[in-house]
Amino acid sequence: MKETIDQAIATIRANDQGRYTVPTHGLYPFQWNWDSCLTAIGFAHFDVERAWVEIETLFEHQWDDGMVPHIIFHQQNDGYFPGPDIWNTNRPVPTSGITQPPVAGYCLKKVVERTPHQSAYLDRLRNLLKKIHSWHEWFYECRDPNSEGLVAIIHPWESGRDNSVDWDEALARVPTEGVKAFQRRDTTHANPDHRPTQEQYERYIWLVQRFESLHWDNKVLHKHSPFQIVDPGFNTMLLQSIYDIGTLAREIGEIEVANASDTMFKKGIKALDSLWNDNLRQYVCFDRVAQKHVINASIGGLIPVLTQIPPSRKQSIADKLHRVSTRFGIPSQDPESSQFERYRYWRGPIWLIINYMICDGLMDKDHHELSQKICETSIDLIRTSGFAEYYDPIEGTACGGQSFSWTAAMVLEFIDRTRELASAEAS
Repeated sequence: MKETIDQAIATIRANDQGRYTVPTHGLYPFQWNWDSCLTAIGFAHFDVERAWVEIETLFEHQWDDGMVPHIIFHQQNDGYFPGPDIWNTNRPVPTSGITQPPVAGYCLKKVVERTPHQSAYLDRLRNLLKKIHSWHEWFYECRDPNSEGLVAIIHPWESGRDNSVDWDEALARVPTEGVKAFQRRDTTHANPDHRPTQEQYERYIWLVQRFESLHWDNKVLHKHSPFQIVDPGFNTMLLQSIYDIGTLAREIGEIEVANASDTMFKKGIKALDSLWNDNLRQYVCFDRVAQKHVINASIGGLIPVLTQIPPSRKQSIADKLHRVSTRFGIPSQDPESSQFERYRYWRGPIWLIINYMICDGLMDKDHHELSQKICETSIDLIRTSGFAEYYDPIEGTACGGQSFSWTAAMVLEFIDRTRELASAEAS
């Protein structure tokens, strides 16, 4: 274990830029929102102060309306497209104009739990709690126009699962006419057959151009986007972060934030059940433009085990995980699906961050054995193929970027988790 731990720490250190980390050099040379938060969990294992700085740096670039962008372009680098000139958000430090899965609250709680002498961080905690809570409020103000308790993503990149099968039908109605010629950079760093297609990329860029033409006004972007998807995985991460922020706020006497979080969480959990599909035995997306559910068995519909869904729902998903999981973990698309692609980004491969979140949600006594299995298979995957961005679920082959920060962070968590599970089993 020590060698693996040392390699994980070295991977994170190699991507450390001082106050923020890059996911990996070359392919992703800037600070990414959820990458950064999840990497902070890893830092907390060996450098707690650096973990706090990672999250604080991200929130230094929060927009005035509360949104936290998905990329912060701290310095010039032409190796990534689309760069700040395409986004044109007119920020003091350039950022993108869309957001990403809101895991900051969830990650902050884990950092706090590993922080010795927590009283020394109290003022910093209060500051971050208010900023993260403001982001949570932004979601319901700008992405839940009918106050349903669920929020929509308006661009596939916001989901973190860029090219999921879940988006295919909605993305197909996004036009490509008028998209300016562009040169992708991702395919120079990774196998093009493993990345989103050129046609998908053109639709991604059409949406960026559309939002830029609306001056990134978050009060109108949802209304004017032809892509409005309520993703159960995204909403789960938001809800769990709301719950964790509420818990932290109550512990330090921030009662207003705690009560508001409690109200948001209860409403959201109730609304999440509207995405349950009895036939697939999991949650599914809802397309607001088409006004229908997206009947597809992706990993997004399994992530809700992370939060407080009904026990019967959790058990159904656990049963499904026994069926779809491979030797190395949980594929991003059901392997029995005709649309499963074992190497292509979010259409089949395994991602350790998702293995981790699902494992975390199954830590209760009823699912102890399954949680332990996910831990062990994830560590086995690293020993087989290193700290890659994602992996072929059949043979465990490394795909995408290498020496990946959040993968290394999750390995540190998995190793720690296996010790906890073994200890619990022994007692």
